Amino acid sequence: MRTGVLDIGSNAANLRVVDAGTGAAPVPVFRQKAPTGLADAIGADGTVSASGIRRLVGAVEATVAAARAQRVDELIPYVTSAVRDATNRDEILGVLRARTGLEVGFLSGEEEARLTYFAVHRWYGWSTGPLSLLDIGGGSMEIARGRDEDPTLAVSLPLGAGRLTRSHLPEHPARRRHVKRLRAHVRAVLAPMRRTASPGTVVATSKTFKQLSRFAGRPGTTPGTRLLHRHDLHAWIPRLAAMTPDERAKLPGVRAARARHLLAGAVVAETAMKTFRVDVVEVCPWALREGILLRRLEPLPLPDTLRTMRLDGPPAAGVSDLDDYRRRSRTYR
Repeated sequence: MRTGVLDIGSNAANLRVVDAGTGAAPVPVFRQKAPTGLADAIGADGTVSASGIRRLVGAVEATVAAARAQRVDELIPYVTSAVRDATNRDEILGVLRARTGLEVGFLSGEEEARLTYFAVHRWYGWSTGPLSLLDIGGGSMEIARGRDEDPTLAVSLPLGAGRLTRSHLPEHPARRRHVKRLRAHVRAVLAPMRRTASPGTVVATSKTFKQLSRFAGRPGTTPGTRLLHRHDLHAWIPRLAAMTPDERAKLPGVRAARARHLLAGAVVAETAMKTFRVDVVEVCPWALREGILLRRLEPLPLPDTLRTMRLDGPPAAGVSDLDDYRRRSRTYR
């Protein structure tokens, strides 16, 4: 069956299409992004502006059209924290329903953490042992820990790179006092978790960590991964603070749409690693979208807040080689 996951986030509507079946590894066949610009359309009261909603609708319409062109049988559309936490969330979901015909779901922060951890656990396999997950999005940061496929700890904190840029970094280049204030804020939010252990392998996901690892990291031990050392990240923070967004966008792997939020993401990442006494994280290419796809292929159901949408088109055959999916994931990444 050809399945699509549509991640409607603060920067883009991100469509991933795979061929998959029960017991078979999902094979990536198509991907498309359409910018939403929500990160810059959220007011101080948490309301997404009318222009932001129009851009969002246009992005979703474009990706849904692409899904139909790819003859997707089943589409799973969802919004992340940018819309989930918006004060006019119901209005946004109503407009999307009216304009696109989609019943767009959303996950709680804890559900996002659990599904992302599930994907990471599948990437590394049972032999890895205990895992800790750090994920920095646009509006929130997810942390999960455990040994099995279902984590024993899964939390979501309001430490997203876009959210903190709006609240703590009004100028770019950033003033030293603003960076210091941001670091203190992140430290305070993480303080209640300081005494919790960070067992085994510590893995990071999300575009924030991927971008940071491209220019501040090193090749990982597993194909498709990269390592990010805390002391390297610490050295980059004052350099990022001294740059304009245009200058940051020239760094390897950094997209212009995310360049303004890169400094906040770096401060959160470095502060979290220091809080949990982590010297290095491995950045995994699988995250929330893969977690949703993999869970869809399991006998266990998806969370009730997600809806699968049937689209026209014949089912496509899947394959059963997980290594092949990993190889193709790196090709389409």
